[in-house]
Amino acid sequence: MSARALLYSFSPKPNLSLPDISGHRKSFVSDFRNQAHVRIRVRYGPPSGQGRYCVFSVSGRSSGRKRTGKVWADVKSESFEVSESVPETVKLKDAFNDVVSVKEDLEGVSPWWEEFPKRWVIVILCFSAFLLCNMDRVNMSIAILPMSAEFNWNPATVGLIQSSFFWGYLLTQIAGGIWADKVGGKKVLGFGVVWWSVATILTPFAARMGLPFLLVVRAFMGVGEGVAMPAMNNILSKWVPVSERSRSLALVYSGMYIGSVTGFAFSPFLIHQFGWSSVFYSFGSLGTVWFTIWLNKAYSSPLEDPQLRPEEKKLILTNSVSKEPVKTIPWGQILSKAPVWALIVSHFCHNWGTFILLTWMPTYYHQVLKFNLTESGLFCVLPWLTMAFSANLGGWIADTLISKGYSVTTVRKGMQTIGFLGPAFFLTQLSHINSPAMAVLCMACSQV
Repeated sequence: MSARALLYSFSPKPNLSLPDISGHRKSFVSDFRNQAHVRIRVRYGPPSGQGRYCVFSVSGRSSGRKRTGKVWADVKSESFEVSESVPETVKLKDAFNDVVSVKEDLEGVSPWWEEFPKRWVIVILCFSAFLLCNMDRVNMSIAILPMSAEFNWNPATVGLIQSSFFWGYLLTQIAGGIWADKVGGKKVLGFGVVWWSVATILTPFAARMGLPFLLVVRAFMGVGEGVAMPAMNNILSKWVPVSERSRSLALVYSGMYIGSVTGFAFSPFLIHQFGWSSVFYSFGSLGTVWFTIWLNKAYSSPLEDPQLRPEEKKLILTNSVSKEPVKTIPWGQILSKAPVWALIVSHFCHNWGTFILLTWMPTYYHQVLKFNLTESGLFCVLPWLTMAFSANLGGWIADTLISKGYSVTTVRKGMQTIGFLGPAFFLTQLSHINSPAMAVLCMACSQV
């Protein structure tokens, strides 16, 4: 017996007119999605006088991606008065079709994590890569204090070790961008994370072998981190629409600041509990976890992702200005433009202040303000927390202003001006302050 015949069989007089319940489809589907069990009562009988009703029970259960429905009926006898306004036409067939359609509606419902925009999955993965990037970078700023005591390094040697990272970092900035254009940002960023993670793990071995080996390993680490920035810019330019660029870049860059926070916060604890070598082993091993996820989830462009939903692919491609990379780079024409030099100078000034703080802030707290190792690490957290907050806030403000019609150039210049004047004011106050508390406050405010 079919399901429809089964439902009809519950009525002793199936030819009797029943009220039309087909108008309740919308509310029924809504209720079903919010409840595990729904009961519908259908009355039948003569236009006036006594009648009977049957109860349809619909339950739902979730299994993986799809939900399924179950329908059964129960018949009860009950005396009641049927209102004269009840229509005389029978539309039980339509009502049953409405019940059956619930299953079809539920099968199209996907879990929330599959509905999450894929472009933001890429952004979050880039964010986590930059978090690891700065965790592996700042651990030396803390570990250098016990290491210099163990190996009898003078301040000049400490400065040489700290600078060796940038030897490799400088070499791969432009090369990383060219490589990302040719083979895709996924491969280049994945290579960079694996490379610098291995170099981080090898750092304790190199330090015990001798200073030249340590300098080479630190330079190798810089090679890996040097390709991260251009590879990230390459992949986000293809995945993120122009209207979301500021906030996505702000989130990715805040990964660097939160990575500094994490590195400065956990390094003193690991050093006290397990020795300075544990910092490099633990932080470096996290790169393998990230790389596994990156291989399975990331693609260099939306066109390469077979699981990308069509509506999101259309959104990205119609709101992106990304073009195919040029075969020959017109360096002369690029370097002849004043805006290019303005960006170079501003980036130089930004990196000068950022890397000075990143490299020497723990030493400043320890040697000048006389904080111990744990205090130095914890107080180093504050500037990067404020930087992470202000970067995301600035990104949202910039996108909002652009969406309201303000010139992109005007917004960018305004944000750059605010971003430079704040640190300039607070950092210059450090030379006039003798209080450790005020020094820490100025350090924190300098990154707002």
